[in-house]
Amino acid sequence: MGNNISQHIAFLGCGSMNGAILTGLLAAGVPSGQVTATVRDPEKAANLAKRHGVQVLSSTEETEANRQAAGGADVVLLGVKPVGILDLARQISPALKPGTVVISVAAAISIDMLEAALPQGQPVIRSMPNTPSSLGRGVLSISAGTHATAELMEQARTILSAAGTVVEIPEDQVDALSAVSGSGPAYAFYLAEAMAAAGVKLGLEEDLAKLLATQTVAGAGYMLAEEGADATALRKAVTSPNGTTERAIATFDEQGLPDIIAAGAQAAAERAGAITKELDGR
Repeated sequence: MGNNISQHIAFLGCGSMNGAILTGLLAAGVPSGQVTATVRDPEKAANLAKRHGVQVLSSTEETEANRQAAGGADVVLLGVKPVGILDLARQISPALKPGTVVISVAAAISIDMLEAALPQGQPVIRSMPNTPSSLGRGVLSISAGTHATAELMEQARTILSAAGTVVEIPEDQVDALSAVSGSGPAYAFYLAEAMAAAGVKLGLEEDLAKLLATQTVAGAGYMLAEEGADATALRKAVTSPNGTTERAIATFDEQGLPDIIAAGAQAAAERAGAITKELDGR
């Protein structure tokens, strides 16, 4: 993978999403010399540099850190908290080369908002990754801005695919995608918590119940990751007629679990839209 990426990449902010992509890229073989990162805290900068072998600048120690990193990059990934993304975009605008593509991995910040904060004609791509990207098992969407050509979209796909599966979607589907894959890892963790709690109620020791739930959810995830895997087929294979699993699934259906999951995803998507409006009014 690394041999296919010749651009210099700047990660401005290394929170959970940008940090996950950075980790995935380096694990896939992207040379550390092609990567620059910035964080606020000097200690975190030193720790990241030591861990990954890349140049990491502290914006607290060097006030021009973000501009310096952005100015030397062909691709800039914006990864600070959503509330700070537009200020960061305005900060780096004078330093950007005209052809540099700006990829935002921030939730709730629309392409229109980004393009208004950047120089006229600057290529912008919006991405929504999820945290398994740090293991190369992520799902990362890409949505094209006004000036993001097919070539630039393919460039973004190549870079981001080091961290997982890349899907191209229109921006109006981002909130729905976020409700499934962006928030989705938490749903799986929530399921493991609930399974462990159920085990305790059935009389298992807490540590054993946690171990069983954790390894079962993780193992099921590996089965889903196999080529050609289908969740429905896998579920049916475990669900013998009139057996124990069938009784559990029937109870889930009777209790309305599918509707509960749909309602949660709907609430997540609606909240994403509301946050975008809140931030757009700043």
